[in-house]
This record gives sequence, C-alpha cells and structure tokens, in this order.
Amino acid sequence: QVQLVESGGGSVPAGGSLRLSCAASGWTFTNYCMAWFRQAPGKEREGVAALDNDGNSTYADSVKGRFTISKDNAKNTLYLQMNSLKPDETAMYYCAAVNMVYNFPPLDPNQYNSWGQGTQVTVSS
Repeated sequence: QVQLVESGGGSVPAGGSLRLSCAASGWTFTNYCMAWFRQAPGKEREGVAALDNDGNSTYADSVKGRFTISKDNAKNTLYLQMNSLKPDETAMYYCAAVNMVYNFPPLDPNQYNSWGQGTQVTVSS
C-alpha cells in the first residue's frame, strides 16, 4: 500500500518561497502520475501541479512560472517549489498519486487514489 507523507509547509510573507516534499513508500509503480493539490477552508480542492513517470508536467494557470514540480526517483520523493507566494494561496497542500498515465498528468482530484495527510501553507500579506 502506498503511503505519502508531506512536509515543508510553514508561514511565509507574500512574495516568499517554500519547497514542499512528499515522501512515498510502498511504491511499486512503473507508470504513474503524482500531483499537488491545495484546499483552503470553505473551498474545493484544486490541482496545482502534476507529473508523470515520463516527466510530463501540468500546471494550474495561476501558478505557471512560479511553481515547479519535480521528483527524485532515487529518494521516491515529489517536490513542489513555490516562489512569489500570494496570500490567497494559503491552504492545506496535499500530495496524491495514481498508478496510471494519461495524455497529460491530470489536475482532477478524482483521478487520484492515494493521498497524503497534507501540510499547511500560510502566506501573510
């Protein structure tokens, strides 16, 4: 069974940076997608960035040019580098995975079946 554990959240001022990590264990996938989602109180969970085993990536329009998703296969760890953070990006950030590939790694949470517990990101104005 896949376990995903996020870390790296915290509090930063607007314009600051954070790097989130997602350590995966029990991982036997050859073909997969992994993604970062976020959910603010009272809002729906939204996809931020996704990556597949071929290195294809997808980004939400709101984070393009500021966020970078990557994976260290040797460490089985997914990362999300977040720069120029904005106050409205305050949310719980979740890592997700699925042992399937698509034309492009999806940002739809319904396409993922393994989830971490989340890490809180707070951006102050």
